[in-house]
Amino acid sequence: MKLICIGRNYTEHIEELENEKPTDPVIFLKPDTAILLKKQPFFIPDFSNNIHHEVEILVKINRVGKYIDKKFAHKYYNEIGLGIDFTARDLQSQLKEKGLPWEKAKSFDGSAVVGNWLRINELGNVNDIGFTLEKNNEVVQKGNTSFMLWKIDELIEYVSKYFTLKIGDIIFTGTPAGVGEVNTNDKLKGFIENKEVFSITVK
Repeated sequence: MKLICIGRNYTEHIEELENEKPTDPVIFLKPDTAILLKKQPFFIPDFSNNIHHEVEILVKINRVGKYIDKKFAHKYYNEIGLGIDFTARDLQSQLKEKGLPWEKAKSFDGSAVVGNWLRINELGNVNDIGFTLEKNNEVVQKGNTSFMLWKIDELIEYVSKYFTLKIGDIIFTGTPAGVGEVNTNDKLKGFIENKEVFSITVK
């Protein structure tokens, strides 16, 4: 099982980090060891002084596929979730300056929150799903899949050119604007529409 993460998929987030708008989806991977275990707190790692939250809609793959055409992509998933791509922003900046890969900043143990899954028939149009992240009961990120540069089915088509998708693989579809630092004792809650799908504490 692998976590396939998409970067720079919302224009406002690209602008807030002063990144260049990509011509193709930006892809990086997280190992399964990055998944934060259920009911466990997120521990700030000792190698970073600036961990950021990035809330994202998730897609769980339910059949094996390679070179999937966009028009058939909807057959490869029936559940949508919400998660957090925790990022060691200070470490990421150092790596980017040197032209090095991001994995140490993005793929460390516990860096991927995977919330509860919702079936698509509960949600309706996957290209119009609202989601929010609350930090200490205040909304800090708010997004909608309608604002994605590349929609879910387009991402599946693109990603499957490079990686065979397997049952249980998870695609992190990118984060909207509003990313920010987390600190000890912060409480993070994620919502798809008005339904809470995860709640974690930062230690």
